[in-house]
Formats: sequence, C-alpha cells, structure tokens
Amino acid sequence: MNDPVPETPPRGPGELKLRVFSALVLAALVLLVTIWGGWPFRIVWILVAGIVAYEWLAIVSRANAIPAGVGVIVAALVLAFSSASPVALAGTAAAVALLGALATPRVNSRLALEFCGVAYALAFALITPALRDLPQIGLAVILWSFAVVWLTDIAAYFTGRKLGGPKLMPRVSPKKTWSGAIGGALAGTIGGYLVWRLTPGLDGLIKAGPVVAASLAGSIVSQMGDLFESSLKRRFDTKDSSHLIPGHGGFLDRLDGYWALLVLAGLALFAIHLDI
Repeated sequence: MNDPVPETPPRGPGELKLRVFSALVLAALVLLVTIWGGWPFRIVWILVAGIVAYEWLAIVSRANAIPAGVGVIVAALVLAFSSASPVALAGTAAAVALLGALATPRVNSRLALEFCGVAYALAFALITPALRDLPQIGLAVILWSFAVVWLTDIAAYFTGRKLGGPKLMPRVSPKKTWSGAIGGALAGTIGGYLVWRLTPGLDGLIKAGPVVAASLAGSIVSQMGDLFESSLKRRFDTKDSSHLIPGHGGFLDRLDGYWALLVLAGLALFAIHLDI
C-alpha cells in the first residue's frame, strides 16, 4: 500500500488540449453559477461535496463510497435549511475538516479514514455558500479565491516545467519544484490583488495590505492542500481520484488546493464574526 506510485508519463499535445478544454468549460460554468449566486450556487457546491466524499472513500476504503456521497449531500441540505448561523456552520466545518486532514496520515482504521473524508467534503458545501452570501463583498471574495487558486496552480505548473530545479517534496509529489511553488505563490498573490483592485468599491472596504497578505497565505495553503491530496493518493497507490473530468481525473484532484483555501477562509470568517 505504501509503495511509491510510478511517475506519470509526459502528457502529449492531445491530452494537454483536452485538459485545457475541460478546464475552460468548467471555469465558465463555475463563474456563471457564481455570478448567479443564491440556491443554484449552493446546490452546485453541495453536489461537489457529495462527489468529493464519494471519491475520497473510493480511494481510502473502496467501500461505502456511494452512501457517503449521498449522505454528505443530504446532510448539507438539512444544514442549509436549518436555523444555524451560516458563519457558525462555516467555522465549524473548517475546524472539523482541518482536524480530519491532520488526523488522516496518523490513522489506519477504515472507519476513521471515512469520517475524515466526510469532514473534508462538507467544507465545500458549508464554507463556500457562506462566503458567497457575505453582504457587499460575497461575489468578490469568491472571485478572489478562484483567482488565487487558479493562478497559483497554472503558474506553478508552467514555472516548474520551465525552470525546474530542486524538488519541493519528492517523496510526496516527484514533479513539484521550489521554482514552481514560488512562481505559483507570486502569481496567486498578484491575482488576488488584481481582483481587489478591479472590483468597484472594494478598496474602500478593505485595504491593500490585508488583501496581499491573504492572497499570499491563500496561495501557500492551496499548494499545501495539493500536496496533502498527493500524499493521500500515494499512500493508497492511486493515480487519480476518479475519471469524471476528462484530462484532469476527479473533482478531488482539481479542488484539493481550493479546499485548503476554503478552510483558511472559513476559520478567518468565524474569527472575524466573533470580533464584530
């Protein structure tokens, strides 16, 4: 189970085109539903949470994957209709998801690993809608999070391929380099700053310094989330979480970095709310 996973062979032009096409289509759909907001936005992320739970359990136990996915969707819907504060739900989901992620490398029980996966998945269903529903800044916050994670991922990939150099964590992800990590962090920080700069009225609500700091932190943790998922797949000798996204693998593969940023944002949202 712990034997190293063979390195993925280099992608040909055809597979790269498929990856780009899939990414563009998904990005367009995600941006559309983000601008729409409301229940369509919430439902999409609840479904995403169910898929992520399914993929996680398919990796760690190869059992109960479908019940877990359905259970996460039902639980998220019940909580969405409950009287609980969205901020409290987001903060709790972030804390539980973080604890689950920290526990994952240390537990071997199948049941415990399944619970960690459920906690991981619920973060998507409970934190993202809470951020989108923030008065005045909700849409900008979601667009900021996309810019940070997407640009980090893209820049890290191309910077690492172009510059190469020392490996970041070769035992976890043999292809990731320090040059890619630094390039990704710079691009993610710039992307987050540009969303703030180009959103009308946002500069009057939030200063540039905190935006840059949050963007850099978000970029760093998104890369940590990517490494965490890589270590999970390596532990269970799995290449992709599924084959649901052509050229990319599964939703867990594409959202590992975004999950980490959501956890950071959920904890920050809860802390700021307590200070109000």
